Amino acid sequence: MDDKPRKTGDKPPEDSREARLRAALRANLQKRKAQARARSDEARADGAAGGPSGVDPKDE
Repeated sequence: MDDKPRKTGDKPPEDSREARLRAALRANLQKRKAQARARSDEARADGAAGGPSGVDPKDE
């Protein structure tokens, strides 16, 4: 291994790549959660109307 002391600002590029990937995954997860909440709220609103969700009453 390398016994030389590292400079405090000298980080390998993998660390910044991992940080970017971690941030992208976190953002993607938050986006998917928001989409799921919106779908859930929409389905709940459709269900409260009295009909099955996904069926347009005009089509019946």
